Amino acid sequence: MQDGLCEVRVDYEGWREIEPAPLSELCLRAVAASIQEEISPVSVLFTDDAAVAALNSTYRGKDAATNVLSFPAGDHLPPGEAYLGDVVLAFETCQREAADRSVPLRAHAAHLLVHGMLHLIGYDHENDVDAAKMEARESSILARLGVPDPYAALDEV
Repeated sequence: MQDGLCEVRVDYEGWREIEPAPLSELCLRAVAASIQEEISPVSVLFTDDAAVAALNSTYRGKDAATNVLSFPAGDHLPPGEAYLGDVVLAFETCQREAADRSVPLRAHAAHLLVHGMLHLIGYDHENDVDAAKMEARESSILARLGVPDPYAALDEV
């Protein structure tokens, strides 16, 4: 699905089981809520652990799957062209994490989409201060999307 703001591609069938049209709508809402004033197109790929592990190995030197990867466009664009970058989610990892946290896969996917979008616009969690800022922003955005605060749930465990 593409609408000018968010191109969504689902290449792993497991993701189609959680309502593909509303999943695309969730992407649009998460992207719009995350970037607010910085309206630039992004691409979102819903794939499997094998594909994410290959990307993680190639681009980050880590030979394992992870829940979400973000690839900011950065300086790789011609002048005047707007594009924030790509966000990639791994189905099996996301599904396992959602089950471990007893949250719906859709809510966890929304959280990871927002997390990935914040990476695209410059947020990071390399230290405690930056992590706290990023988590607060994620929680605020997710609240606007009607998704429970994932960090509050972790605090209760």
